[in-house]
Amino acid sequence: MIKFENVTKIYGPDSVVLQDVSFEVKEGEFVCIVGKSGAGKTTLIRLILGLDMPTSGNIFFAGQNISEVNSMELQKIRRRIGGIYQDYKLLPTKTVYENVAYIMEVEGKANEEITRDVPKVLEAIGLIEKINNFPSELSGGEQQRLAVARALVNYPDVIIADEPTGNLDPYNAYEVVSLLEKINKSGKTVILSTHDREIINKLGKRVITIEAGRIIRDDAKGRFMI
Repeated sequence: MIKFENVTKIYGPDSVVLQDVSFEVKEGEFVCIVGKSGAGKTTLIRLILGLDMPTSGNIFFAGQNISEVNSMELQKIRRRIGGIYQDYKLLPTKTVYENVAYIMEVEGKANEEITRDVPKVLEAIGLIEKINNFPSELSGGEQQRLAVARALVNYPDVIIADEPTGNLDPYNAYEVVSLLEKINKSGKTVILSTHDREIINKLGKRVITIEAGRIIRDDAKGRFMI
């Protein structure tokens, strides 16, 4: 599904953020990416999303070289990826329903699709009772679940969760991670970037550890070893 082939990313004249990084994520995998702050995790995610391009090396998504596709093809690739972030990225003046519907509207989905699919997704992530509430009326855990709904509603192939539990207490953090596990069991590829040692060790999934821009470990059933 996703393949990095000797990828190096340099910002400016001499700021090497990633160096000679190679790994592959197969369809349906659940992969955790860990590393200290500044290790290169965020840059790696930006490269997967096509928001940055590698200085050297190749990145493939479903067999397509991201560096070689035109802007239209790159947009198609991005539509196949759903993103969940630490700061939620919700629209504060829109209701729960409208926050999710907006994502579908941007993709040009028909009104009948929106009215059919939004309640379905909200039901699946446990927010149907809050459909008319605004983000400010939700708890932190509920806001993050709404962010998950926004990532899921267009049925992407890959979910990238970048520090999704960073602002949550342990109970809500495990609730969000349980949702990610459920999404993965439905056949979606999940990439989770996190500093949370407890979550990594409890999950028992594949762990890629980055240090100073290099992959230093890639364990099939890893633990937080920094």
